[in-house]
Amino acid sequence: MDRYARWNALLEILTDSGRISVEDAAERLDVSQATIRRDFDQLAQQQMITRTRGGAVANGVSYDLPLRYKTAKHAPEKQRIGAAAAALVSPGMVVALNGGTTTTEVARALAVRPELTGGVDDAQLTVVTNALNIANELLVRSRMKIVVTGGVVRPQSFELVGPLGGNILRDVTLDIALLGVDALDVTLGAAAHHEGEAAMNSLMVARARRVVIIADSSKLGGHAFARICPIDRIDTLVTDFNATPETLAAFSAAGVKIVTA
Repeated sequence: MDRYARWNALLEILTDSGRISVEDAAERLDVSQATIRRDFDQLAQQQMITRTRGGAVANGVSYDLPLRYKTAKHAPEKQRIGAAAAALVSPGMVVALNGGTTTTEVARALAVRPELTGGVDDAQLTVVTNALNIANELLVRSRMKIVVTGGVVRPQSFELVGPLGGNILRDVTLDIALLGVDALDVTLGAAAHHEGEAAMNSLMVARARRVVIIADSSKLGGHAFARICPIDRIDTLVTDFNATPETLAAFSAAGVKIVTA
């Protein structure tokens, strides 16, 4: 287990339990107590946790982890979901992608489809994104037309937020918006932890002919601080096979098409 995967595991444990001792963490992750102490010290320096005598306690920020700590969580599911969502895209479309680990997998799947990667002047796909890392993924792997919204960078997700980005989104028309979310509920709709991200995502929804929510099963039935859109605005949910039949049936009953991967 590399350092970031280990940190991600520690933060997830703290999110669930609130606190953990050095001894318990070392046993659960099968590493030395000295390694755990260094991990705790480094996470505390980044204000991700609060160090205590013999252990650590969670900070509120642990519920909205920086992107680099999220990559190890549900990685196989996210890769499958990304490929399934990318399969919904056809040549000539204008596609919106927001930030996140799952949408990054969508971008990677799009970038390896040769029928979508024309030259800049004859691009077979136009991608509009507010995520700097996703723009970079597509630029270095393909020759799609990439449109990046303006705004202020949010370091946790590499997303651009704020009114500058909104000005661009109001002037474009999107064939499909492929959006990662922090939570999706039949009653509450799609939501994000950060209100700035939710506002940008909501603008993408408003400009899109079709809205596809991309979320692994751990996000289903949950809730987050800021709503992106109601359930009746969502056309399709792409998720993994770990979602329960009851959960998927509830979304189907609400008129959402289900794609599992």
